Amino acid sequence: MSLVAMVQEAFAPDGVLARADTHFQPRAGQTEMAEAVAQTIEAGGVLVVEAGTGVGKTFSYLVPALLSAERVLLSTATKALQDQLFARDLPRLVQTLGVPVRTALLKGRGSYLCLYRLERARHAEGGAEPAVARVLAKVEQWAQSTRSGDLAELAGLDERSPVIPLVTSTRENCLGAQCPRFKECHVHLARREALAADIVVVNHHLFFADMAVRESGMAELLPTVRVVVFDEAHQINETGVQFLGVGLSTGQLADFGRDLLASGLQLARGLADWAGLAGGVDLAAKDLRLAAGAARGSARLRWTGEAPEGLEPQAWTTALRRTALAVAQAQEALDTVSEIAPDFVRLYERAGDLLARLARFAGPGRPDAVRWLEVGLQLRLAESPLDIAEALRTRLLQAPDAPADADGWPAQLPSGQAPGRAWVFTSATLGHDERLTWFTQRAGLTDAQILRVASPFDYPAQAALYVPRHLPSPADPSHSAVLAQWVGEAALQLGGRTLVLTTTLKALRTLGDLLKERLGAPGLLDVLVQGEWPKRHLMERFREGGDQGGRGCVLVASATFWEGFDVPGDALQLLVIDKLPFPPPGDPLVEARTQQIEQSGGSAFKDYALPEAAVALKQGAGRLIRRETDQGILVVGDVRLVRMGYGKRLLAALPPMRRLESEADFQAALQALTRTSTTDPTFP
Repeated sequence: MSLVAMVQEAFAPDGVLARADTHFQPRAGQTEMAEAVAQTIEAGGVLVVEAGTGVGKTFSYLVPALLSAERVLLSTATKALQDQLFARDLPRLVQTLGVPVRTALLKGRGSYLCLYRLERARHAEGGAEPAVARVLAKVEQWAQSTRSGDLAELAGLDERSPVIPLVTSTRENCLGAQCPRFKECHVHLARREALAADIVVVNHHLFFADMAVRESGMAELLPTVRVVVFDEAHQINETGVQFLGVGLSTGQLADFGRDLLASGLQLARGLADWAGLAGGVDLAAKDLRLAAGAARGSARLRWTGEAPEGLEPQAWTTALRRTALAVAQAQEALDTVSEIAPDFVRLYERAGDLLARLARFAGPGRPDAVRWLEVGLQLRLAESPLDIAEALRTRLLQAPDAPADADGWPAQLPSGQAPGRAWVFTSATLGHDERLTWFTQRAGLTDAQILRVASPFDYPAQAALYVPRHLPSPADPSHSAVLAQWVGEAALQLGGRTLVLTTTLKALRTLGDLLKERLGAPGLLDVLVQGEWPKRHLMERFREGGDQGGRGCVLVASATFWEGFDVPGDALQLLVIDKLPFPPPGDPLVEARTQQIEQSGGSAFKDYALPEAAVALKQGAGRLIRRETDQGILVVGDVRLVRMGYGKRLLAALPPMRRLESEADFQAALQALTRTSTTDPTFP
């Protein structure tokens, strides 16, 4: 039986999935996608699938992958989604399908406890701080029982904890096979298990980091895999750009100085002025940060000449040279003690890498890349390609195109001829046109087979869209204040259940402060603002809503909450997007991309800014309706959506929600949502 036939049988109304789960309902779109994935696996080639929210795309690629008996690599966007896939979806399907497969989870080394660095942390200066010492004690206790060493297992450990860099390794400071605890190394164990598994779950950051530095173990794994699936594939271009370029941060310099001091004092005290050398590196890193002192907050500065825009070239060049001199002096001292311990060999190599990066940024930028300076609490010097198309074409998709049948799908190969590798890229949001060019062009997949599967949700019945006409233009300084007042009144009527997504951090802070002032009084609502608590805590509290007699919630968020945030049920019924999410015009990467389009005769707004906004708007709007029984209202606080000609193109990218034309219509819909159960079919 062919793989396609096996998949059709599994998804049939009386198939194995329906027999194993009484709640399973066959969906035409889910089956269509699963068949397409099966065809691609059988014949090889590249398949790009946009599967609308609710299609069930995870099962659509997992079922054919498991039934294929092939070695499969699954990559998703975040570690949280990785954990969900590995701990929930995969075991459930493996048991249901009865397939004898071994599965493995592989993350970056920063996710695993390093036993050697845990020992070192006991003697580190930071370990004397009471708060750090308490968390370290908790990690030490957990270290006695964990098998995987995955820090995600340790409940209550904040992802922002200063303890994490003390007890994990990086590519720079790992001692590898020379480490005294190498045989017990959790990273090494995870890689061995991945090499022995049939299904390996990774994340995009790990995948592209390995393309860049061949360090994560994927260099050994990928050649043994014939099927590769990228879920949440809309993120791979930005992730790939991040890792396929070159970067250097003052944080890396500070880490080097700290490790230099710790190793020197513990292993070679008195053989060099370790405090002076480490202090020199630390001071140089601070001086480098001060050279960008005119920039405030978090910003990206253009860097097309000798120095980043707005910085005095001579002062910047001097700061770079002083940093290189401090690192070179440390490397010279390390050379004299390199035979004492492997720690010094690794530190010597790290110094060489830092010097190479400093030399790279002291010279002119590459003509096919964009360079910028990221200014925040730290400095980050960055140079990257504009997209990942060339890297994917030349380093991954090198196999010849698979033959196609009359309908354009990968054809069955003659008996005995082995198919090439199968690549599947899928997401709920990959573009706004039939060819999904927003995604395929940047990923170099213009010849891929394209499939678009619509969401099964009844959006006209389940959701409504409203643009308040009374709001000022987004360019008006009063926009956030007027929007906050309006949102506050609506959230009070609804008892919370409101998510506000902002396009900028400035708007995040402004709206968060104003809503707290309006709603934070005793007896009203809890206003949660991204950045004030760990993301996991914010998500859990918002999902609770007003359950168990608690206060209702309003969450104001930006960035990562635009996607991957799943709130089914009544906890989210009003979603507010403050402005149309056009790319920031001052961002150097955005400017370089727009210049490239203009130079080739295109329109930067039509060919770049508008598609970017359409995809981001679609992604944000996707937070509202997550189940067949959900009901809610999407509010876009930007009158340009209904007043400008390009608004029609953006509206077309959104799900087909019912339009609310007036404040009276909005109030009627809002009142309907205040009922106890939104499953009532009389939602207007």
